[in-house]
Amino acid sequence: MSDLLAVQQALQQRFEAQRVVFWHDPAREYEAELETLDLADVNTIKVDGNEFGVKSAILADHTTKHLVYRTGEVPHGTGNWLLDLELAYGVFTADRASMIQQELKLNDRALLPVIQEHKKFFASNVRKQALVKLLSESDDAIIFRAKMCQVLTKAEGHKLTDIVREILKENAEHKDAKYAELVTHGLDSFFWEGLANIYGYKSEAPSVEDFVLWMFSLAIEDFKAVSTDEYRNIRSDFDALRYDLRTQASMTKLAGKAASVLDVGSRLEDRSYHELLNVTIYEEIDQKTIRDLTDDIIAQAITVREVRESIRKRQGSPWYDKYDKFYAALLHASELFSALGKLPRSIASMAVGLESYTSDWYRIDQHYRKFVYAFRTAEVQDPLERLKQEVDRQYTNKYLYEFGALWQQTLEPMTTWTSNALTPQASFFESHVGPIVKDGRSKAVVIISDAMRYEIADELVSRIRSRDRFDASLSAMLGSLPSYTQLGMAALLPHNQLELSPEGLPVFADGVPTNGTKNRNKILESVKGCALSAADVQTMSALELRELYKQHQVFYVYHDRIDAAGDDAASERTVFEAAEETLRELVGLVTKWTSANATNILITADHGFQYQDVPLEEAYYLSERPNGAEITKKNRRFVLGRALEPSPALMTFTSAALGLSGDIDVQIPKSIHRIPLPGAGTRFVHGGASLQEIVVPVVAVNKKRKSDTRQVDVAIWPETDKITTGQLSVKLMQSEPVTDKIHARTVRVGLYAGNVLISGQPILTFDSTSDDQRDRYQIVQLFLTQEAEDFNHRLVELRLEDPIPNTTRWKPFARANYMIKRSFTTDFDF
Repeated sequence: MSDLLAVQQALQQRFEAQRVVFWHDPAREYEAELETLDLADVNTIKVDGNEFGVKSAILADHTTKHLVYRTGEVPHGTGNWLLDLELAYGVFTADRASMIQQELKLNDRALLPVIQEHKKFFASNVRKQALVKLLSESDDAIIFRAKMCQVLTKAEGHKLTDIVREILKENAEHKDAKYAELVTHGLDSFFWEGLANIYGYKSEAPSVEDFVLWMFSLAIEDFKAVSTDEYRNIRSDFDALRYDLRTQASMTKLAGKAASVLDVGSRLEDRSYHELLNVTIYEEIDQKTIRDLTDDIIAQAITVREVRESIRKRQGSPWYDKYDKFYAALLHASELFSALGKLPRSIASMAVGLESYTSDWYRIDQHYRKFVYAFRTAEVQDPLERLKQEVDRQYTNKYLYEFGALWQQTLEPMTTWTSNALTPQASFFESHVGPIVKDGRSKAVVIISDAMRYEIADELVSRIRSRDRFDASLSAMLGSLPSYTQLGMAALLPHNQLELSPEGLPVFADGVPTNGTKNRNKILESVKGCALSAADVQTMSALELRELYKQHQVFYVYHDRIDAAGDDAASERTVFEAAEETLRELVGLVTKWTSANATNILITADHGFQYQDVPLEEAYYLSERPNGAEITKKNRRFVLGRALEPSPALMTFTSAALGLSGDIDVQIPKSIHRIPLPGAGTRFVHGGASLQEIVVPVVAVNKKRKSDTRQVDVAIWPETDKITTGQLSVKLMQSEPVTDKIHARTVRVGLYAGNVLISGQPILTFDSTSDDQRDRYQIVQLFLTQEAEDFNHRLVELRLEDPIPNTTRWKPFARANYMIKRSFTTDFDF
């Protein structure tokens, strides 16, 4: 709307209520346009030394409408001959500031100086229209300017944090267009006053760069101040900006820039990482935490619980994802050392050993695998190199070598390969598949993953169970000896008797060779089954797999990822990466088969394996060679032949002692020793009788009809219902341990008065797996903002919120009421 049109409309409104309008235009802004006004039957009179005549005309005519237009300075008091009439009818002014205020539909005259001060802002109709949409009748001069800042910065709101968010986002990208807009329109001083009064940032020469350094310098000290309330607002907004998805990346960039200028690394050198765990903005603190935790773990000066708690506190760091492999490695190393320290000094019997391995000891292998995987897949390895050396040393020496020797002592009296603790692998079909298919209607899918040892299967069970409506259980079998692929695969097929060929390949099941999919398929035909590779299944469409599922009763699916990597000298060091791929692929196969209507799925292996991620010392090799009438097959972990000579370094079995037919003898190097053979590839082996090689897993999977996963419960445990200081300490309790079916929970915490946020909004992760309740609570500190002043002596609400998937929004799931009862000082607001 043009100014003249606004004047015309304003005058028309005046004439609807009165007959005479006095218009003062001291600067003659509208004199040239006066005649163009469309005021219908209104008589326009210009005052130009004719005050007496004007007065006479108005008083003599009681029907005509008169517009009395005056320019220049109007005399004061009795010098103004028209004063009595002006007092009676009022005076209309059409200066541009007043007209803009009318256009904005604001009546508060206190806003007029704001408009006059920022005329450049209102020169744009686009800006004016954008501002009109934001204004309300109750806005004072401060809110009015704040909303002008909102328009210039294109912010979502007019609070200081909204404006700061936009300024910081640009600064992180080395831009300043939005701040320049504030400068151009004279609102930069208002912005700095807000930062001074609300945040406590005061500078004789304020700048965005200086404010950023000031803010991040305070963050190093966790915003501690002489006065508890001094930095409450910047602390709250700093956290809000850090956790806000709109500004997380920007704040991380700014932290990197600030760290360099402030020399954060040097400032942290002499400080304990314990006191820095809650300061989660700087990458340098994550780096220091990793270095210092490494030292403590190597020295075994810290418990697993303390390591886990330290890592949990770092989860709020924007750098956590970058260093998640490091933190995982630290935790697994700590768990490994702790488990090694609990190993017994003797093993009472083979049964005790097998039962202990399947219930507890296998975790040592699991922690080692997961440590090495985390180490090898981390972006850089240098910070963990010393820890890697110690982990390798303790795992290989204390566990594989020394504890392996204890296990060997337990095996010494054995004359036949059998145990009451575990059923033999050769009875797999009879024990696990037969009961499923015996009614002739039910079907079974058996997935055999080559060299998937027991500890990997344990993680597989956890991954399957964590999926909604899936359940899985883990049991074990005593693997066949020697623990190599051809015999293990044959043992899993339906049969009555197995026999080794002199060279170990093929193995015969009831006289039928078992090597290769074609031969195995022939054997499975007797039980209405078929054999196929995992690759075949992975390439089938859902429809093709459903059709195949209708045609048979038993399915054997052969998967080979771990053994394929480990048995190749060029790739044996990637065996733990292959284990990770195996876990992903097996979960995918389970999902695909259940989508094809499979309800009974078994996952097992032919054998396990031993692996250490360091070159073997000479002590790990046998010094003497196996001898006998005839040696038909020699492997690093077993020998086949006839009339093999007994040796104190080898266990010797006849075929009958191993449950096999034929006349082939078998020798196994004791403990973890290898038979020296030419060629590379010694870290990954199988074929022997170590626990890792011969405890074979069986995973049983089924799918439920109803949903059975949920997030862990988190409850508020208030110690008071009053807030008497500028902060509130709240205890939050994770009600139960996290399990496969009860998932970790990310929680945002905040204090609200109605819908007004009056505190920071820290984000916590509840993921404890501990059965001890003391390990599952967290204490959160909430710092009140200045908005809390408006709600003194009123009830406010503590809310726990969940993130809404695929959005930036949160929804409350728990609440508690508090009464604010404290003394406030009044601060400037924005």
